[in-house]
Amino acid sequence: MPDRITVEVAYALPSEQLIIPVLVAPDTTAEAAVRQSGILEKFPDIDLNVNKIGIFGKLTKLDTVLRAHDRVEIYRPLIADPKEVRRQRAAEGKVMKKGGGEAGAE
Repeated sequence: MPDRITVEVAYALPSEQLIIPVLVAPDTTAEAAVRQSGILEKFPDIDLNVNKIGIFGKLTKLDTVLRAHDRVEIYRPLIADPKEVRRQRAAEGKVMKKGGGEAGAE
């Protein structure tokens, strides 16, 4: 068993995204990797008690033990509920094309 594995910690804002490679012990948790990455100092608005995390797009818990080459993603809260936005568009009678743009708006 290797004494260190490489994982990544990722966080994205609308204007910036950051992926930080981190060398960690094989039994490191997702939370420990996030803290070790230094991303919490760069983005103080991240609160691990509020922000959800995942590994490659699948929600996970802070105490999940990582495997080599995992990417821990820190998610921001949604600005708008996608279901509510669809309901509002339907109520307004707007026809949407695939991909979210309005039909005929090209």
